[in-house]
Amino acid sequence: MNALNWKTAVEMARGFAAGDFSPVDVLQACLSQADRLEPAINALVMVDREGALAQAQASENRWAAHAALGPLDGIPVLIKDILLTRGQPTLRGSLTVDAQGPWVDDAPCVARLREAGAVLMARTTSPEIGWKGVTDSPRHGITRNPWDITKTPGGSSGGASAALAAGYAPMALGTDGGGSIRIPASFAGVFGLKPSFGRVPAWPLSPFGTVAHIGPMTRNVYDAALMMDAIARPDARDWYALPTDPQPMLTGLNDGIKGLRVAYSPNLGYAQVDPEIAIAVRRAVDLMADLGAVITEVDPGFDDPARIFAVLWWSGARNALRHLPRADWGLLDPGLADVLDQAAGISLDDYMAAQTARGALGAQMRQFMLNYDVLVTPTMPIAAFAAGQLSPGPLGPQAWVNWTPFSYPFNLTQQPASSVNCGFTQSGLPIGLQIVGRMFDDRSVMRASAAIENALGMWDQRPKMAIAHT
Repeated sequence: MNALNWKTAVEMARGFAAGDFSPVDVLQACLSQADRLEPAINALVMVDREGALAQAQASENRWAAHAALGPLDGIPVLIKDILLTRGQPTLRGSLTVDAQGPWVDDAPCVARLREAGAVLMARTTSPEIGWKGVTDSPRHGITRNPWDITKTPGGSSGGASAALAAGYAPMALGTDGGGSIRIPASFAGVFGLKPSFGRVPAWPLSPFGTVAHIGPMTRNVYDAALMMDAIARPDARDWYALPTDPQPMLTGLNDGIKGLRVAYSPNLGYAQVDPEIAIAVRRAVDLMADLGAVITEVDPGFDDPARIFAVLWWSGARNALRHLPRADWGLLDPGLADVLDQAAGISLDDYMAAQTARGALGAQMRQFMLNYDVLVTPTMPIAAFAAGQLSPGPLGPQAWVNWTPFSYPFNLTQQPASSVNCGFTQSGLPIGLQIVGRMFDDRSVMRASAAIENALGMWDQRPKMAIAHT
């Protein structure tokens, strides 16, 4: 029965329809897997056993009556503890949040999953207010990578990536304001999509502003496409939301990449990349050429925008905690408290200059992408490093930004971008390939992701600790 937790969402829906197993069977398998591994991984903030079982039973009844709400009916889903969920505290990894609530609202993406019949099984860990690229917090401690529990699963959606890799569930909701879906997807060997900004409605708007996206994290591209079809539906609370795409994301997903114009940038012109990572990514790009893609090795031509991002991100952190009395700063992650101090030195002129530079970068990338369908880079320049550390190198201003050079530029430009597992280091840690699309062209990103995932055939690799009991 435990093998059910490793099935894809597509396989689960087929099994429900055929009567081979039920949503309750799947939920119990997922809960059993989490119960065995969770003390070591620490990926979950809370598990709603009673509520999830009631949802799974209701779904089982619908399938038996041939009245399923759709392909997500009965599928266990994990919710990042940044996103509002009715009846459940959204703690944001912070000791400053009152768990008593009241918690009466669903974020749009959570509401769409609930309407689709998905089983909201558990909430996943995040660093405090999602501020950094690793996952540990004063409230919930350190989350660990199931490929090697001495390593971080990345962040800020690190609880989601760790739980997926460990077989807790097939789907999770993540957020990405500077790489927070793609960093952990790369470190934990799962698939993550940061959709075009506005593709998935958000409410309330992130305190970090218009760099913050919401998207699916799954073990393969096809499940992410199913999830996108649900969470990209409209919600009037988000005035940035894009018009709904009437075509299902699965449409054209298997069309291949013959003739696709691919810009390949090994380092964006400024990043230092570990040789193991560089070799794995180049092999994946060569495979894309074998599949018929037209590869051009070229850098986009912009300088490292780390300072632009840091001004906006640090200001967002200050905005998120603007009502917190200084006397309570001792409750915060010390690194976050340091960011708040740094943000106090950012002037209005600094902020407006960063916004202007961001606009120039966005315009430059819009023009660059006129000649290409996708841009391919490493997702991360390094593999996962020690859990509980902010950085694998020296600390200082912009410490976590300095080791994420491939992710934050495309939050500034708001383009869709994915991370696909493309190999492993000699020590067995996953390596991510980033695929960046033209603004609004999420479909090309997904199609290219599916093609490389199918060709590499390694999406279903599992950490040893996660299969020891199954």
